[in-house]
Amino acid sequence: MAAVIGDEITEDVAPGPTRRANAGWRRLPVWRWVILAVVGAFFIIPLVAAVRFTGFSSFPAVFHQVGFSAAFELSVKLAFITTVATLVLMLPTVVYVHLRLPKLRRLMEGITILPIVIPPVVLIIGVLEVAPGFLKATPYLLALEYVVLAMPFAYRAFDAGLRALELQTLVEASQSLGAGWGTTMWRVLLPNLRSSLLSATVLTVALVLGEFTMASLDLYQTFPVWIVNFDQTSGPISVAASLLALVVTWIFLLAISTIGGRSRRGGGAEVSLFSVSRRVPPR
Repeated sequence: MAAVIGDEITEDVAPGPTRRANAGWRRLPVWRWVILAVVGAFFIIPLVAAVRFTGFSSFPAVFHQVGFSAAFELSVKLAFITTVATLVLMLPTVVYVHLRLPKLRRLMEGITILPIVIPPVVLIIGVLEVAPGFLKATPYLLALEYVVLAMPFAYRAFDAGLRALELQTLVEASQSLGAGWGTTMWRVLLPNLRSSLLSATVLTVALVLGEFTMASLDLYQTFPVWIVNFDQTSGPISVAASLLALVVTWIFLLAISTIGGRSRRGGGAEVSLFSVSRRVPPR
């Protein structure tokens, strides 16, 4: 509706998202601004100090250091293997527990928290005692150890995603349309668990790129081990490499928030079931 006031024309428009957001920021109490400022300073001041210590010239020099390419390539390979193995093992397990064994969810939560409680030194010693000989000479043993370390984070990411879904209803609706377990998992559950998949992936990758104890005890020159060893000869280069690893992790987190927001706006369950109904032939 429009109203004429003097020579001006005003239009009654409902406040949009931008106006409501600005109003919310204006109503934010002062003590919350103080907390945000303190938390921001807690994270930003060390980063600024690290950048000033290294200097911008140290960042390009990281890529030309001896052993950097091999260490980074090994860490990326381990991150890929660990992520694939973790997703393949954990996602069907969590779905099965939610569907068939809901009474064991508390027990699964307790079991999956053990890698955080047990020190990595104890885990690596136990693994080296029982691991077969053909695995001890390959980095794949380290990837399997990282799967155990990533289990608490992956399980909780999938558990939170499944709790937000009507899992039983989605599975029964998909099966009533003629889809098998493979189709249900691929076309119904995975699209609705996109945020959980991305969360589990980025947590696993961040863990692999930052883990030091197991890699050093296994005598593998991964990226974190290379940073610690190189710190003995050049501190600025080592700090610059650490900052680069931190930037890569931030990029993954930004990708999670972006893709996760798009999946929530897309209306996942209805689209997934519609795609199943179109692709599964009638019986």
